[in-house]
Amino acid sequence: MLARKSIIPEEFGVPGLASRMPRKPVFRDRVNKARFIAKNGSCNLAHKNIREQGRFLQDVFTTLVDLKWRFTLVIFTTTFVSSWLLFAMSWWLVAFAHGDLGQERERELDLDPERHNRTQCVPRDNELVLDPEQHNRTQCVTGVKSFTSAFLFSIEVQVTIGFGGRMITEHCPTAITVLIMQNIIGLIINAVMLGCIFMKTAQSNRRAETLIFSRHAVIAVRNNCLCFMIRIGDLRKSMIIGATVRLQVVRKTTTPEGEVIPIHQIDVQTETALASNSLFLLAPLIICHIIDKNSPLYDLSAMELQCSDLEVIVILEGVVETTGITTQARTSYVSDEIQWGHRFVPIVTEEEGVYSVDYSKFGNTVKVTTPRCSARELDEKPSILIQTLQKSELSHQNSLRKRNSMRRNNSMRKNAGGSGGLRRNNSGLLTPKVQFFTPTEGGQNLNAVT
Repeated sequence: MLARKSIIPEEFGVPGLASRMPRKPVFRDRVNKARFIAKNGSCNLAHKNIREQGRFLQDVFTTLVDLKWRFTLVIFTTTFVSSWLLFAMSWWLVAFAHGDLGQERERELDLDPERHNRTQCVPRDNELVLDPEQHNRTQCVTGVKSFTSAFLFSIEVQVTIGFGGRMITEHCPTAITVLIMQNIIGLIINAVMLGCIFMKTAQSNRRAETLIFSRHAVIAVRNNCLCFMIRIGDLRKSMIIGATVRLQVVRKTTTPEGEVIPIHQIDVQTETALASNSLFLLAPLIICHIIDKNSPLYDLSAMELQCSDLEVIVILEGVVETTGITTQARTSYVSDEIQWGHRFVPIVTEEEGVYSVDYSKFGNTVKVTTPRCSARELDEKPSILIQTLQKSELSHQNSLRKRNSMRRNNSMRKNAGGSGGLRRNNSGLLTPKVQFFTPTEGGQNLNAVT
């Protein structure tokens, strides 16, 4: 049996109407995603399972600079002490091979007054027989009689102290060779270690500590366009030459082929980038990004922004004026740190012919009337922006009227209070009323005459 054809056309049925009705966006709960860049600029990234660890040893200097201070100081101390001990052993071996240790012992015995004045025909078993040739032979290093004295002489040679008690002679080529090797190796160690310490103290990230960013980013209407804005500043008087600001949006995306990109970086254009000019960061500046068709924030409304997992990374680069080193400061803003419908308060004022900056209000914002829809909807329906601005103008006028009426009432009350006081003060000066009574016929009724 064939089904009966419906009298109502299909396009006017419930499925057809439902398909043509605009679907409301479905908001999902935002999952707390880890930040890619922390607020202080450090990268929240861990490197694991690196098989080729030897690549770090190929660039020893950069590896030493990147280490923490405690490891750098341990390596610094260990390197110098090891070199001193190594060459102390070399000097002791030179003295031992040349026979200087026994000769020093004989000289100590010669300086003994009791032994010098005592005469023996037969030497004892524990007493050395003086060899005239060995006694007259010149030492390689004078004053080296033990490993301790060799260690002290090694320190004197490498650090160029030169106390004068121990010295090398010209009769031992081996000692001269060891001296040359220790000087060359000591200079190399000094150059590497001192250069490492200098680079760690003069790192560019130290200058970035005085480059500050606003705690929150804001989205508001500016020049009839929806804009994403942040504020940057420099606390030092020395300027950053050629300062540039780059913005990137990091989010998790999925390609049409099903490939998941956990960290997809999208470049965001700013007004300074469009003008291709560097920033003159003399006073705090507001960096503005116009949310247009090329912006990754183009389809996000206020509600969708709160549920999204995007992260906006801000990178400030420039050359330090005093040192000429390139520095970089970084920060990021997650969706919870982006305030929709806010604007930064002005902090630069002119006082007695000098511009002053109040950094206590650096991150302060104020609420402004802003459409809650996305930038795409504003482009498709410009009337939304016009109506929002008209409502804002009406509310502003109403607030002004209320303020004027309150001021007028307060002034009238003050005037009324002043006039009432004058009346009370002048009440004592008024002439009292005097009544005169005259008798009438019959003597009963009296007419009062004032």
